[in-house]
Amino acid sequence: MGNNQVHNDEECLGCSLANEKLPVNIVYEDDFVTCILDHDPFNEGHTLILPKKHFRYVDDFDAETAVAVMNAAQLLSKTIKKLYSPYGITICQNGGGVDELTHYHMHVVPREKNQSFKSFFSDEVWENEHLKNKISVTRSEMSRALRELQVL
Repeated sequence: MGNNQVHNDEECLGCSLANEKLPVNIVYEDDFVTCILDHDPFNEGHTLILPKKHFRYVDDFDAETAVAVMNAAQLLSKTIKKLYSPYGITICQNGGGVDELTHYHMHVVPREKNQSFKSFFSDEVWENEHLKNKISVTRSEMSRALRELQVL
């Protein structure tokens, strides 16, 4: 862990999510990362990639975690394209003071044509109740599609 910070996994929300100490909707995981549906999705398929070990910043990663995060981003992007045919996909990570999880997490966000992304970075409330109500369906669809991609 970088910056000589003392870390307690019990107090880190990201660690709790990545290691299933809290309820999460997992679509993919391996030995290094857990990929969960965002509880407040921007669009259907909006997923977070969280390392299982505590890292705050991308420059703190060990080599295995760095590879696992990028592999997961590729798998998720392929899956989202296959299932939802978005206009595009935005992959982003916010570090430092804007990271409410205090744990590295990468967003993989499907985007629609002409859809503004500014609300993603603001406190604006999204009209997404219909997406929240179908998270279990989205989880099932994505999990199945991800397994199929891994077999190919």
